[in-house]
Amino acid sequence: MSANEPVLPQGAGYGVVIGIGLFFSAFMVCLTAIQSRYTGFSPKNSEEFNSASRSVKPGLIASGIVSAWTWAATLLQSSAVAYKDGISGPWWYGSGATVQVLLFAQLAAKLKLNAPHAHTWLEIVGARWGTVAHLVFMFFGFATNIIVSSMLILGGSATVNSLTGMNTIAACFLIPLGVAIYVVVGGMRATLLCDYTHTAVLFAIIFVFVYTVYATSDKIGSFEAMHTLLTKASEAAPVAGNAQGSYLTMRSKNGLIFGVINVIGNFATVFQDQAYWQRAIASRPATCVKAYLLGGIAWFAIPFMFSTTLGLSAVALRGDPAMRTLSPADVSAGLPASAAAAALLGKSGAAALLILLFLAVTSATSAELIAVSSLLTYDVYKRYFNPKATEAQILKISHAMVALFAIAMGLLGLIFFYIGISMGWLYEFMGVVLGSGVVPIAMCITWSKANKWGSICGAVVGFCAGVIAWLVTTSSLNNGELTVTTTGGDLEMLAGNLASIGVSGIITVVTSLIWPDDFDFEATRAINRPAAHYDHAKDNATPQSPSLYDSPRDEKKQPPTDISLEPVSSIPPPTAFAEEEERELDPAALKKSFNLAAWSSILLTLVMLILIPLPLFFAQTVYGVSGLTAWVVVGMIWACCSAIAVVLYPLWESREALGTICAGMVKDVFTRGGGKFVEKPAQPSA
Repeated sequence: MSANEPVLPQGAGYGVVIGIGLFFSAFMVCLTAIQSRYTGFSPKNSEEFNSASRSVKPGLIASGIVSAWTWAATLLQSSAVAYKDGISGPWWYGSGATVQVLLFAQLAAKLKLNAPHAHTWLEIVGARWGTVAHLVFMFFGFATNIIVSSMLILGGSATVNSLTGMNTIAACFLIPLGVAIYVVVGGMRATLLCDYTHTAVLFAIIFVFVYTVYATSDKIGSFEAMHTLLTKASEAAPVAGNAQGSYLTMRSKNGLIFGVINVIGNFATVFQDQAYWQRAIASRPATCVKAYLLGGIAWFAIPFMFSTTLGLSAVALRGDPAMRTLSPADVSAGLPASAAAAALLGKSGAAALLILLFLAVTSATSAELIAVSSLLTYDVYKRYFNPKATEAQILKISHAMVALFAIAMGLLGLIFFYIGISMGWLYEFMGVVLGSGVVPIAMCITWSKANKWGSICGAVVGFCAGVIAWLVTTSSLNNGELTVTTTGGDLEMLAGNLASIGVSGIITVVTSLIWPDDFDFEATRAINRPAAHYDHAKDNATPQSPSLYDSPRDEKKQPPTDISLEPVSSIPPPTAFAEEEERELDPAALKKSFNLAAWSSILLTLVMLILIPLPLFFAQTVYGVSGLTAWVVVGMIWACCSAIAVVLYPLWESREALGTICAGMVKDVFTRGGGKFVEKPAQPSA
C-alpha cells in the first residue's frame, strides 16, 4: 500500500466520528442525570445550563480552558509550523497562544468585580455603551465563533479524510452531531466534565507518542537519532531564513514572523470568544484568576510537546517508505502530524491520532456551541425580541440555538472546503479581521475612562485598515495577483494583523485620553443582579455612593434604557453556593486578585515572548545533541506537571463532592430513593 493512501479503512473514520461521539454523548447524559439526582444542580435551570451556577472550582475550570483552547489547529497547525521552521515553531505556537489566556486572567478578575452576574461579554458592552456598540461588537463576537468553528471542522475533517478516506462532507456534519446532544442535555457543567475527560485522554495519548519517538521507535527512538535525521534533512533541503538552514535553531525568520501573527490572532480569538468568558463566568469569584493562570501554563505543554514530537518526526522521516509525501497544500491542511503518526506506529498510530484529534475537536466544539447559544439567547433573543423572557423560554431557546449552530458549523466547514480555504490559511487570517476588537473590548471591561465612540471607531477603522493593509501588501508582493495562495503568505498576513490591532489600539487609547469617560461600572454590576442584591443595594445607597436605584442624575453613568437589569432565572442556585458567591464578591478581595493576575500574567508574558526566545533568536545557535535533549526533556517535565494540574488536581479538589455522590448512590442501592439530594433549609440568623 502506498504511504499516500489512507492507513485506516473508511469504517474506522465513521466508527470514531459516530461511535465515540455517541458514546461520549451517552456518558455525559448519565453524568448529568447523576448530577441532578445527587447534587443541587439541575440543567433545567437556565443559570445552571449557561453558567454552571457560577460555582465551578479552579481545577475543573483550568481543565476546561486547556480543553477549549486545544483546537484541531493546536495539534495540526503547531506540527505544520514545526515541519516548516524547526524547533522554533513549537515555541512560537505555544507561547504565542498561551499569553492571551494568562492575560485574560486580568479580564476574569475585572469581570467578577465589574459585572459579576453577566451571562456574556456582549451584555457588558451593551450595558456600558448602548445598542450601537452592542451591534458593532456582536459582529466581532460572531465572526470569532464562525472562524474558530470553521477551523475546527476543516482541520478535523481533513485529518479524518487523510487517515481513513472518510467523505469530507460527511465528516463536516457528523463531527458536531454527537457534541450537540450532550450540550443540549447537560449545558455548561456537562461541557466542563466532558472537557476534563477529553483532557485526560489527550495527555495520555501525547505521552504515548513522546515515549515512542524518543525511546522505543525503530525509526527514531532516541535524541541522538532525531538530531542526526534532522541534520540530514536540513542538509538536503535547508530551511530558508534559519541559521545555517537548520531545523535545530531558534534563529528562524519565518518562525518569528509566525510568532507575531500568532500572538495577534489569538488575542482576538480569546478576548472575543464567548467560550473563554463563559469559563470566567462559571468559575467561583475567589479562584477565577488561579484557574486562568493554571490553565494557561498547563496548556503550553500540549502544542509544544506534540509538535516537537510529531512535527519534527515528519521532517526526520522524510523519504522513509512508510512516510507520506507532503505537498504544500498538505502542510497547510495540517497533515504532517497524521503522516508522522502513521509512519511511526502504522494503523495503531493513525488510530491514536484520529481519536486524539476527534476528542480535541469535539471538546472545542462543545465550548463553541454553548458559547454561541448564550450569545444568541441573551444578546439577540432576550435583548431584541423578548426582554421579559421567562425561565422556560430562555432554556428552550438555549437548547434550540445549540442545535442550530451545530448545523451551521457543518455548513461553514463545507463552504470553506469548497472554496479552497484551509485551516492554516484561516489560522493566520483571523487576526486580520478580528484583531481590531481586542483593545476596545479589554478597555470596556477594565478602564473607566474608555471613550464609547473612540472605541467603536477604533474597532471599525482598525478592521478596515487590517483588510486594506493585507490586500495592498499581497498585491505589491505578488505583482497584483490576489488568490488564496498569494493572500496566505507570512508577510501579507503579518501586515494585516499589525494594522488591524495597531490602528484600533491607537484610536481607542488616544480618544479615551483626550475625551475620557467617567464610568463607575454600576450599570454593569446591575446586570442580572439577584433580587436580594437589588434590595440590599437600594437600602444602602447614599449620596456618596451612587446607586442605580436612585433617580438618574448623570445619564452616562446610568444603564441604557433597553438593558434589562432583572435576572433571567427565577430559580436560585443552591442556597449555600449563592451565599458563598456573595461573600467571594468582596471588592477588596477581587481587586487583590486583579493585582495578582496583572503582575503574574505580565511577568509570564515577558518571559515567554521576550526573555527566553529573543536571546536565543539573536544568538543564532544551532543545537547539538545535548541542546536538543535538554529542549525536549524540559518539555516532557512541563507536560507531566501540566497533566498533574489539570487531570489529578481537579479530582483532589472535588473529593468531597465525589464522596457525597458515591454515598448517595450507595444509599439508593440499599434504600430506594434514600440518596436523592435534598437541600437543607437555610437557618434563620440570630
